[in-house]
Amino acid sequence: MAISYDLEMATSSSPEQVARELLTVGRSLELFDASVTPDQVVRDGAVTPLRTWVRVYERQPAAWAPIITDFGITPTVAVGFSLYKHDKIPEQQDVMVRVVSGLLERITGDAVFSGMDVIWLMRHKGELTLNERDDIWPKHRLGAVHQAYRRETKAFAEE
Repeated sequence: MAISYDLEMATSSSPEQVARELLTVGRSLELFDASVTPDQVVRDGAVTPLRTWVRVYERQPAAWAPIITDFGITPTVAVGFSLYKHDKIPEQQDVMVRVVSGLLERITGDAVFSGMDVIWLMRHKGELTLNERDDIWPKHRLGAVHQAYRRETKAFAEE
């Protein structure tokens, strides 16, 4: 079973623009070198030194998707993260949080970052909320978030 997370964004930015911003953030974190292009990130994805696979893609959810029905957010672009499940999962999550935080500083619009049916963070109408679980947001990960936030656990409705 894959360990995957998605940052889904309702934004006017195209997947290619998001990929460019992702590479800017990722290069500042020494995740990608100059050979990785936005086109590659959109087409095939790219792999970080910790072996996390990252890809930007257009998002066209069905009208009944929980992100729409539960929160009124209709994402247009998403960033998928697939963690290498055999090693250094917490470290991969730390880097993923730093990338997501950096993207939220650079890309406008509503956003939901989730994985394994748990919402880690949500930005809705300009307000950022982070899940209240301390195992998801230990102090060092909270320190990677540079925008104002409050702690509130959001969840998709039960079926």
